[in-house]
Amino acid sequence: MGADRIAANGDFANKIGTYTVAMMAQAHGVPFYVAAPLSTIDMQTPNGSAIPIEQRNAREVTHLGPQQLTPEGASVWNPSFDVTPHALVAGIITERGICRAPFTDSLRALFAPA
Repeated sequence: MGADRIAANGDFANKIGTYTVAMMAQAHGVPFYVAAPLSTIDMQTPNGSAIPIEQRNAREVTHLGPQQLTPEGASVWNPSFDVTPHALVAGIITERGICRAPFTDSLRALFAPA
């Protein structure tokens, strides 16, 4: 799976549905890997709860074309990304190799001076 942003502990944000895929992989004993460039890793963001998640337009879920499907004023939560916890990730593949848990250490090592 790709990633739009990876936190220092290995939690990552990606398109909606990624978390569900990771859960299904775990339930079926399939290792789940993330492939992303180093530029995606944000060592200043400690964990997934600190990743800002953009909200998409409510109309995407309240309407089908011009037809409104929900009551006027219905509350809508329509995030463009979900956050997958690092505990579901077998490894993070980067151009410098594969990081494994504990991700806080292995990701930090990617940015250590040579």
